Amino acid sequence: MWSPKREAERLNRYIYDETVDVKDRAFIVFSVTVLFALFIAVPSGIIMHEPIIATLSTFFGAIAFTVYVGIAAKLRRIKRARITISIILVFVFLPAMFFTNGGVYGGTPVWLLLGTIYIALILEGRLKYVMLALNMISMVIYFIIGYYHPDHVITYTRWGNYFDTLTALVIVSWIVFSLISFQLNLSRKEEQDKNLRRLFEQTATALVNAIDAKDQYTHGHSSRVAEYSRKIAQEAGKSSRQCDDIYYVALLHDVGKIGIPEKIINKEGKLTDEEYEVIKKHPELGAQILKNIREIPFISSGANYHHERYDGKGYPSGLKGTDIPEYARIISVADAYDAMTSKRSYRDPIPQQQVREEIVKGIGTQFDPQFARIMVHLIDIDSEYDMKEREEVSELAGKDELTVEKYRDSVSDGILLTPSVTTISMTVEPDRNIPGRTAAPSLILFDSLDGHYHDDDRNRKELLYFEYGNIWFDGRTETLGARKMVTKEVPPQTDLKKNEYRIKAVRRKDHALISIIGSSTAYDYIIALPDNSRFAYIGLTGEFCHISHVRIEKATEEIAADAIPRIAEEISYINVPAGDIPNIEMDGYRTSATGGIEITDGMKLTFHTFSLPTARLVWHCAYINIFTSDDGKVFGPGYQDYMLMRLDGECWEGDPDCTVITLPGKNDDFEGWDAWKEFNKKGFDCTVTFERHDSRITVRTENAGIILKNTATIHNDNDKIYAALTGDQCAITNIRIHK
Repeated sequence: MWSPKREAERLNRYIYDETVDVKDRAFIVFSVTVLFALFIAVPSGIIMHEPIIATLSTFFGAIAFTVYVGIAAKLRRIKRARITISIILVFVFLPAMFFTNGGVYGGTPVWLLLGTIYIALILEGRLKYVMLALNMISMVIYFIIGYYHPDHVITYTRWGNYFDTLTALVIVSWIVFSLISFQLNLSRKEEQDKNLRRLFEQTATALVNAIDAKDQYTHGHSSRVAEYSRKIAQEAGKSSRQCDDIYYVALLHDVGKIGIPEKIINKEGKLTDEEYEVIKKHPELGAQILKNIREIPFISSGANYHHERYDGKGYPSGLKGTDIPEYARIISVADAYDAMTSKRSYRDPIPQQQVREEIVKGIGTQFDPQFARIMVHLIDIDSEYDMKEREEVSELAGKDELTVEKYRDSVSDGILLTPSVTTISMTVEPDRNIPGRTAAPSLILFDSLDGHYHDDDRNRKELLYFEYGNIWFDGRTETLGARKMVTKEVPPQTDLKKNEYRIKAVRRKDHALISIIGSSTAYDYIIALPDNSRFAYIGLTGEFCHISHVRIEKATEEIAADAIPRIAEEISYINVPAGDIPNIEMDGYRTSATGGIEITDGMKLTFHTFSLPTARLVWHCAYINIFTSDDGKVFGPGYQDYMLMRLDGECWEGDPDCTVITLPGKNDDFEGWDAWKEFNKKGFDCTVTFERHDSRITVRTENAGIILKNTATIHNDNDKIYAALTGDQCAITNIRIHK
């Protein structure tokens, strides 16, 4: 049974629920107080003998407002409701109040404050200031019309106007009081929560440090899993409070290892069956340790179930599918990713692209499909491989210094060249162990899957190691895989001391510029790379030298497209006649895209596509992007990624407002993935068809035996939905639009 007390308690819980956006909560508070004010205004209007049209409009306006706010709250479309109500308030409600309630001589000037109060507290960003300006302009217009054209204003008795003014002051004051009280209570509660969170975080960190101190091979593992879990939660559309909770659950997921003997945790090599059974007890031990923590009630379930598998073959309980708590399903993916990308006693970190393949293989078996696909997406957008274990001193492979006696017997970790300038400062001195020798520092310019230099043939083959050339600090170069290298002497840096050097390195498409600057000599090295697609790393090495005091800084802004002088012709695979729109070439993950093409029912796109010579993986192919944005451009203002469909069958569901049903299949023409990659390299003509029924869009295509049908249902009633072509390490030409 409906109860005012129960509803008041429910409202109170909602407006102080931290999982709800603060603007949404303020909107509900404002709505409730305004509704109260409107219903009070109805009998006030009767007492004042105001025109019946004004009283009825207030009454029916209150009813409509109640229904709309209720529907918006139920459908979780409060953000849109905030905008809609602000427009109605400024351009419908307030002018109606003004012209039917006495104009400048009634209580309306006080009512007009509602627009300013609402916009200031409920809206955000640029829209807030636009609506405030429109509100002020509208108020000025109302007053001018009301003053010079009083015949447009419905007035009534002078006594009534005074009563109206008094009533308006009381009601608006009540609204202001309610909102200010809400903000003060909210601030007080948030401060209390911050103190509790701070204490909880310090305790959690202490526990994690205890775990790290015990397990020498997983130092920092818990913190990285927590960060990856938060990223997955954010991409899944979780609130900021939920993302924070997931972070702490993941941070403590391995706390049970405190109860596992160190000789087992730190054992080098493979565990025996008996030792493995002991290790498998750590989830239950962790749950026991955490079960009484009430700050995050489900924190123990994250520890208990993070080794469960989606197919039911995990431990300790053999849970299956969505029976596994959601937070544990998120942690499972993040935990596996970090385990593969971190160094272990029995192996080096696995290259990220191979990790991606393992995550894809585990979709629906080891991992929850939704969260595994999000992890794959995070890998795809991590172009600089930031998501990995970091050494304590990353500049020189975890050491404070680098001593090189024979040429290349020590090489630093690879430092990735990007369109933003990387500055490396260092001191170079002769090796004290070999007196009489002149220090000869140098750089190796290379690419490999793991970003490390390799000198044995097996690793070079498995990790696709490719060397562009060598650069010495004295101006010498050796060209290997690069197309061309040019050296130019430039003025030295007088502020540097003897033996101090500063390297500035940057890369733009198929050209790289490396400046090595010393106190007496300085050189610019321009390198024409063989293509746009491979990565380019530099490794510090040399001969008879001791390198120390290394500091690496990276600029935030990218250099201009023409900042590096071109020494070889541009590498391009799209210099062929275009179709209805320009050809595009993707040298990496979504580095280019066509403009948006508004989707209509029955529309077709035809194009020719092929993977670039450097492509080596099945997802190096063309993608169909379904999205919306204010200007119809990919990554334009208001951009929302609904679906990213790849011709290899993968599909990324990019927005919580969109549900995607993927039905990939294969027919007898499919000859395996190796054959498919060769087919993709040779190139093929592709036809993509679109069916649109309101907010449901179905995309179909077929190539080399792969049959794709993806249906996206968009829940936010957006009329402007676009398709664009993009991809990874591929070219798309002769694009035709058929409507």
